[in-house]
Amino acid sequence: MHIYVAGLFWVLGAAVVAGLVAYVVRRVGETHGVVENNEAAGQVFTIVGGLHAVLLAFVLISLFDAVSHAEEGAYREADSLVAASWAAEALPEPTRSEVRDLSVSYASTVLDKEWPLMREGNGDTGDQGWRDLERMRSAISQATAADEWQNDQKTEAADKLWTVYEARQERLNAAGSEGVSDVVWFALLAGSVMSVALPLLFGGPRPKTHILIVAVLAGTLSLLLFATHQLQNPYAGGAQVGPDAFESVLARLQ
Repeated sequence: MHIYVAGLFWVLGAAVVAGLVAYVVRRVGETHGVVENNEAAGQVFTIVGGLHAVLLAFVLISLFDAVSHAEEGAYREADSLVAASWAAEALPEPTRSEVRDLSVSYASTVLDKEWPLMREGNGDTGDQGWRDLERMRSAISQATAADEWQNDQKTEAADKLWTVYEARQERLNAAGSEGVSDVVWFALLAGSVMSVALPLLFGGPRPKTHILIVAVLAGTLSLLLFATHQLQNPYAGGAQVGPDAFESVLARLQ
């Protein structure tokens, strides 16, 4: 299902349900003294709604940062892989060809095998990528540098390869993480229910306006929860990070 359609179902579904509940409460509920309770109910709603808004904002900002960090990490990993391969061009054969072939193999593994698993929230992508990195590290470390310039390029290739290793580990950790924990989800859902339930205690002479206010509040909270759900895995959902960086690697090295 398209993300916009799914989001629309979330928002409209929550708004309709909340509106129906508000209608039933106004229709069959106790109305005596409700207006007089608006001030007290409003004070409680301010506290509950404020705390819930802070929690939602904190979670969403953290998830947005995680997606941005995952995208930056993917490009850092891919660019460092290319840099390591280019630095190894200065080394003698067979190191030069071996590092280049292993770089292509690594990028292909990430693109074809690892990324589909990461979209499913699986950080265990197998050992092929690690083996390619280990073979590159071994080839570079065993290469013989004939002069100072080759030695500098050898050091540069090793440094870039270490950056690839760090970025790869961060990527797999992010793909295998739980995103929003069960405890936080419970707090978000419970806070949303309480934030919608408290306005049901409000009263006034215009039931239609009251019902509309409750429905809009429920739809807004549902929209934020939908965004939270979509951002849990930076490699899936609506804001997913794609393997564009590694497609560029193959275009540069092949």
